[in-house]
Amino acid sequence: MKPGISIQMLLAVVAVLASSAALAQNDDFDSVEIIPHHVRGNVYYLEGRGGNIGVSLGENGVVLVDDQFAPLTDKIVAAVESISDADIRFVINTHVHGDHVGGNENLAARGVSVIAHDNVRLRLTQASSPIAARPVLTFPDSAMIQLDDEVIEIIKVPPAHTDGDSYVFFRNSDVLHLGDVFRTTGYGFIDTNNGGSAAGTIAALQLAIDLAGPDTIILPGHGMLSNADDVREFMDVIIEVEQRVSALIEQEMTLEQVLAAQPTADLDERWGDPERFLTGLYNSIAGM
Repeated sequence: MKPGISIQMLLAVVAVLASSAALAQNDDFDSVEIIPHHVRGNVYYLEGRGGNIGVSLGENGVVLVDDQFAPLTDKIVAAVESISDADIRFVINTHVHGDHVGGNENLAARGVSVIAHDNVRLRLTQASSPIAARPVLTFPDSAMIQLDDEVIEIIKVPPAHTDGDSYVFFRNSDVLHLGDVFRTTGYGFIDTNNGGSAAGTIAALQLAIDLAGPDTIILPGHGMLSNADDVREFMDVIIEVEQRVSALIEQEMTLEQVLAAQPTADLDERWGDPERFLTGLYNSIAGM
């Protein structure tokens, strides 16, 4: 083992590689359709396979937020071309997972600059991803792109879903992309192997609520367009389950015992299968 490389860091590398490989192997990308949806102003999003792709259109260029999987790049580019004559100039990664950064290398080969938080580049480097797939523009706290009529603010948030999470706020259009810190498709996921945390998730969701105005449209990492009230509901569920799981941990329950206790039984009809959520929550609270 090289000096400075911890067991947890190696686990994170394995998690990035394994999740990306599993998703890629289990998907029939030929059947995937990339569908553009107008959000507001210059902002669209692309629905496909993987995280929602934010799109900001301008006469002098297009900015993407995330890029799903590598086999979908040509379809993603074609979808952008169906709504704009401008070239894609930048892609912003909201975090490190393969269903959000899988197209980096392909887009870089087309001359697109990849932007992300420092930790996204660090995680991709640790995972031995191709150099071209790694962000070439990184930042520690925040960054801004001012292109045509849109001001695009990239905001680092506390370690939540991962330790490289960023929000992307299309200020003029009043659209806020939250990446996988927020989703409408079920419980959240706290990826402790990649630096995520329960406390950071709650803090990041509160930040999203504070950033959003009464008319702000929220674009989740997965799922439907939302608003600040939807984010608050999602956060309240996490706070409630965090309290329940903390109480069970205080009773010295193992993860297996917590899962068997079904602490989310009254919530699962609304939010779905809780196992992955509870596992991440337990590991974060227990410091594992």
